[in-house]
Amino acid sequence: MTVLLAGCSGAADDPGKVEKRDPSASGSPEPGGGSTDAGPSPEESLVPDPARLPKTRAEARDLIGRVIAGPDSFGPGVVKRSPYESDPATWPVLGEDCVWQQRKPAYSVLATLTRSFELPAEEGKGPVRLGAVVTVHRNREDAAWEMAESIEESMRCPTQQLREGELIGSMVAAALLGGESAQTASEDSLSETGQYQSSELGGPHHYSWQQAQTLQFTVAVTGKGAKGRTEREIDDLVVQAQAAMLVRLESAVEKQS
Repeated sequence: MTVLLAGCSGAADDPGKVEKRDPSASGSPEPGGGSTDAGPSPEESLVPDPARLPKTRAEARDLIGRVIAGPDSFGPGVVKRSPYESDPATWPVLGEDCVWQQRKPAYSVLATLTRSFELPAEEGKGPVRLGAVVTVHRNREDAAWEMAESIEESMRCPTQQLREGELIGSMVAAALLGGESAQTASEDSLSETGQYQSSELGGPHHYSWQQAQTLQFTVAVTGKGAKGRTEREIDDLVVQAQAAMLVRLESAVEKQS
């Protein structure tokens, strides 16, 4: 069953939710406490080869490089933004004041990387800011906690500051477990749409975010609209890149026949 939530979250090309969670917010489940309810078991959605699952930071970084979106993942015309890739030694945390800030990644994270993109401005249309992130946790339960914390953040902060001069709000969120409403691409999926305002690009403009969890991995994409850009245009960019990363992830870890 789809779960609708009111709230908002950060963006992939900014210190915001799509990049990573607060390592002190929840932490991993207690030892012996059982796994988090995050949809079907990996065996039901994806049969991985244990030898292909990353166990070290180096292996996790290698997998991220093979899975994370590039400009072509979004479709024609999308280019890299500068800076293109995030600092792997930091991840964004949503403070009690609903402002995003950079901190050291949680212990549960083997590796995480965010890339930033843009669909350049053209006649009558402003630039679309896009971001993609892949995170490799130490285990599936830690990845499930990230998804749960995403929902908590949406409810806790109805408006969030991504950085100076950038705000998002008026969000509507939905969560789907694997197998619900034909959602078969991941074990758990979250999506949010709302409004984005920028001192540079004005607004409000359409905002779209998607995040999915499978096994010990999470992947997410964000799109921030601009003048002359339709909601459908932004949503299609986000959906296409998210689907591309999930296909690459499955290919990278699935058991070979």
